Amino acid sequence: MAKHFMMSFLLLLTGQVACPQNANSQDVRPWEALFADITTLDDMESSEWEETYEMLCELEQAPLDINTATREQLQQLPFLSDRQVEDIQEYIYRYGAMKSTAELAMIASIDYATRQLLTHFVDCPEHPASNTLDWRKALGRARHDITITANVPFYKRRGDKEGYLGYPYRHSLRYQLHYRDQLKAGLVGAQDAGEPFFAHRNKAGYDFYSFYVEAHRMGRISTLVAGRYKASFGMGLVMGGTFGLGKMTTLTALGRRGSGLKAHSSRQAARFLQGAAATMRMAKGLEATAFASYRKVDATLADGDSAIANIVADGYHRTATEMDKKGNASETVGGTHLNYRHGALQLGATATITHYSKPLHPNTAQRYRTYYAAGNDFWNVGIDYAYTHRLFTLHGETATGKGGAIATINSIGFSPTSRLSLLLLQRFYGKKYHTMHGSSFSEGGRVQNESGVYAGMSWQPLRYLRLTAYTDFAQFPFATYQAQVASRAWDNLVQAQLSWQHLALTARYRLKWREHDNAEHTALTATTTHRARLSATLTQGGWRLAANADWVSAEAAERSRGWMASGNVGYSHAWLKVTASMGYFCTDDSESRIYGYEPGVLYDFGYRQYEGEGIRWAVVARADFGRRLMVAAHLATTNYFDRDHISTGYQRIDRSAKTDLQLQVRWRL
Repeated sequence: MAKHFMMSFLLLLTGQVACPQNANSQDVRPWEALFADITTLDDMESSEWEETYEMLCELEQAPLDINTATREQLQQLPFLSDRQVEDIQEYIYRYGAMKSTAELAMIASIDYATRQLLTHFVDCPEHPASNTLDWRKALGRARHDITITANVPFYKRRGDKEGYLGYPYRHSLRYQLHYRDQLKAGLVGAQDAGEPFFAHRNKAGYDFYSFYVEAHRMGRISTLVAGRYKASFGMGLVMGGTFGLGKMTTLTALGRRGSGLKAHSSRQAARFLQGAAATMRMAKGLEATAFASYRKVDATLADGDSAIANIVADGYHRTATEMDKKGNASETVGGTHLNYRHGALQLGATATITHYSKPLHPNTAQRYRTYYAAGNDFWNVGIDYAYTHRLFTLHGETATGKGGAIATINSIGFSPTSRLSLLLLQRFYGKKYHTMHGSSFSEGGRVQNESGVYAGMSWQPLRYLRLTAYTDFAQFPFATYQAQVASRAWDNLVQAQLSWQHLALTARYRLKWREHDNAEHTALTATTTHRARLSATLTQGGWRLAANADWVSAEAAERSRGWMASGNVGYSHAWLKVTASMGYFCTDDSESRIYGYEPGVLYDFGYRQYEGEGIRWAVVARADFGRRLMVAAHLATTNYFDRDHISTGYQRIDRSAKTDLQLQVRWRL
């Protein structure tokens, strides 16, 4: 009775009568700007951010049914903590299915900003899906989406004239079948500019394909994936293929990583498995996952092509040299994960075996590669745990592998109220620890040769004000890429966000200090980088205005400075949405480079890098013709004032400006 009374009151306040598929639908992907507030420079430079962005785009198109979604499905959302996932499921268990997302306001641990994000990726349909997947019904009632995207450059690169095997156009094809949140299947084909299409070794057309099936809630089988997929368990020390971004998102999720199995529906041509995997309920509280994979990998060969000098993960096959690396070796992976849950306690164990058709033989003449993985066969085992309490959460994993080295990561999060969260995280990764598929929290980008301590805080002292801060100190006991001896790094960030009615203000400052070799490689020196950002957003009716100011100062032997002023204006009315962006940037060199967010078409990576001096402007327009057809276009120009050519090598453009047109069509059946 109390629930229905509160719901009636909330519905009167919000005007919501049903659970919307996409809140604030007057914007094109309005969650992008919200999600951008919890990313940092390190996130933008990683492929995981791009993959996560594509995953969120998919969830926006086919949101989760919050009333039937499994714990693992909710954990795909990187901004939810374990406590929040637990509270959502407990609320549904106690009070029954949600009728509207307005009910999220009744869950104390979910603050306003998180609710705003969550409403874009979940819904609560009038007729919820069955707890057991009916394949005949699913295939008969599934929704089909076909999306075609093409990029047309209005310039020529040096490689387009001589060197590249294909034409200068980048394009992709995406087909996806959806039935609620229980079944997803699809095919992705992607082609980078310069890669051959139906030519050379790409006889099947696209340079990269991803094909997949993902099904949930099939009796005792909770998740089944086939084709290309990803797997992540614990804190990612052994298997870390799914979401796990940087330091701001770690704080937002209070140390939790996304776990479980998911289809690889991204255009990223590396870091995935190919085969099949399934998670099955064995007994009350006990689940077992088994996975197997076989796929070709790109590699640079050595020792007369009998060994692998380096596994290549960029996915480029534009030149004859790049094409020669394609599929040079094969990788076979098998493993299992056991997970036991009893109340607030969760325990897990992971074991994997990896075999390469040719032995890894890294070039150890480069000192930082001394302890890189070598040989054909590798194994890893790890034990993970999690404990969720009303006030605190614990997460951790300890793993070992070939060579006997240890890696461990542990965190404790304390959240006495929805307005205050504290996180302390420790990690130690031995220099001889090797993991072929691990990915976890780190400063150096590898689960190896690093130890450190991270502390973070998120505090909402006032209803409209949120303060976020973290500090992270890391040590590298052995040589790294730019340091021939042991080195250290220290990273700090503080951010204030003020949201009041239609206005949002954000101020961010980041100080990063890291040691590296001096110019003579005789001793260590340090670079101190200051980054500051101010942004303001005003939303009124169909209008959205945003203004940003960025400043960078990198201080080492010499000082490098940069700044950028940018803004965008968007208008939405009925079937048409238009956003125009412009920014002026001025940086001394790449050390003071600046990243900026720019709205684009669906599945397009929204961050771009700027260095030098120039102006960037862009216009993106989207038209929805009924419920079936969507057409979008993104026209952008970068005009440099400090050079007569752009980039180097095959990517060189012999002019000071470049213009690209991106076209996209989506047909929904």
